[in-house]
Amino acid sequence: MDLLALYLKAAGFGLAVAAPVGPMSVLCMRRSLTQGWQFGLATGLGIAVADAAYAVVAALGLASVSAFLLAYEQPLHLAAGLFLIWLGVKTFLTRDPGTSAEAGGAASVGTAFGSSLLLTLTNPPTIIMFAAIFTALAPRSGFDPLTALWTVAGVFSGSLLWWCGMVAVVSALRHAIGAKARRWIDRVAGVGLIAFGTVEVRRAV
Repeated sequence: MDLLALYLKAAGFGLAVAAPVGPMSVLCMRRSLTQGWQFGLATGLGIAVADAAYAVVAALGLASVSAFLLAYEQPLHLAAGLFLIWLGVKTFLTRDPGTSAEAGGAASVGTAFGSSLLLTLTNPPTIIMFAAIFTALAPRSGFDPLTALWTVAGVFSGSLLWWCGMVAVVSALRHAIGAKARRWIDRVAGVGLIAFGTVEVRRAV
């Protein structure tokens, strides 16, 4: 299979995986609106890196890693759910969105990246989804290291493209929204994150 065609096809799959609305979409949009594009982009980058990590596991057939993550699926869902609930409460109670970006600096951008990376990695069934995607993409001769690398790069690029597009659109609207509206956005986003977190906790029990 032509490597460029494989890369573009994998990018399409990466875009499709990133597109559905979920807790990470809410988190990325909220950070872009209330903290700035740097925080939104860091969040999207963390998600894309996690998608790429799962794509590597699927492409290389790392059965032991997959088995380990799936064996601890419930604790991972519980951890993700509790973190989302905490994040939702914190977001809901935020009084002055818009100053956190100035107060947090580079460390907060790193935290945005790390938290989104860890939250995305706490969903082990994603490996199964990527395994199905790689089955559809696999050449007849199977994956050699070069084709696997191009496929993973395509998944990463497609996922990152989606998040960059979302951040660009949301950031363009940021300055048209006043502080009062941003406070309401924080409240709605907080409720949404709490709801998603509750669903994760229920999946773990």
